[in-house]
Amino acid sequence: MADILSGKVVSKDIREQIKRQVEEMSNKGKYPTLAILRVGKNPGDISYEKSILKSCDNLGIKTRVVELDMEINTEGLIREMESLNNDDSISGILLFRPLPSHIDEESIRNKICVEKDVDCMHPLNLEKIFEGDITGFAPCTPKAAMEILSHYDIPLEGKKVVVVNRSMVVGKPLAMMLLEKNATVTICHSRTKDLASITRDADIVITALGRAKFFGKEYFKEDSIVIDVGVSLDDEGSISGDVDFKGVEDFVNMITPVPGGVGAVTTSILLSQVVSACK
Repeated sequence: MADILSGKVVSKDIREQIKRQVEEMSNKGKYPTLAILRVGKNPGDISYEKSILKSCDNLGIKTRVVELDMEINTEGLIREMESLNNDDSISGILLFRPLPSHIDEESIRNKICVEKDVDCMHPLNLEKIFEGDITGFAPCTPKAAMEILSHYDIPLEGKKVVVVNRSMVVGKPLAMMLLEKNATVTICHSRTKDLASITRDADIVITALGRAKFFGKEYFKEDSIVIDVGVSLDDEGSISGDVDFKGVEDFVNMITPVPGGVGAVTTSILLSQVVSACK
C-alpha cells in the first residue's frame, strides 16, 4: 500500500503560517488584500472564486472582486488592470484565465504590476524562475508540487524526475524548480514516444496531462513516487487525476490523491503570495 501524500495536511500548515502573519501585519495597520479580476460568468471561475473568497475570509485577507462583461476588449481590460496596479490598497491581483479569444492575453500579461503578480503571469516573474531567482512570485501549481515534496522530506538531489507537461504554467517552471534542487529532470508530453519506459525509469513522476486515469501500473515501478497534478472528469463524471489511483495505490511507493493533493495546496500558495506581496 502506497503512502498517501495528503495535500490537505500541507495546506493546513501553510494556512496556519498565513493566519499568524496576517494577524501580525494587521496589528501594524497593514492589510493583505487580493483583487480578483474576472471576465464573464464562467461557472468554473465562479466556483473557484467562491472557494478563494471563503479561504481569504477565514485567514483575514481582504478581497475585492472586479467582474467585467464578456464583451470587454483588450484596451478596456488593460484600463481595469492598471487601475488595480495603481491602487495602494491592493496587495495582489488574480486574473482568471483563459480569457475570451478576442482579448490579447500577451498584452494583459505584460501590463500586470510585477509586485502584485501573485499568480505569476508577468514574463519577468517567469524569467526569475528560469534564472533561479527566488525574489519573484512562482506559478502556484508548480510551487504546490514542490511544497508537497518538501513537506514529506522527499529528497530531490540526484534523483531522476519525469515531468509530464511542457507548458509555461506547469511543466517548464516546475522543471526549473527541480533543477534548483539538483534533480535530474526529463520533460515529457502527449507526443512523447514510449512514455511508459521513461516514467518507469524515474524515481519521481509528476503528471499534468489532463487525461483522467491515463497512467496505470505499467507506467511506474514499485518504488515510484507519484505527484498527480492533473484534474479532469472520468467516464462516470467524477473528479479524477491523471493517474488511475485505485489501480496503482497498492503498487507504487508514494502518491498524491485527487482531489486532496496538489490542488489542495495551490490556493494556499496563492494566498501566501498575497501576504508576501503586502509585505
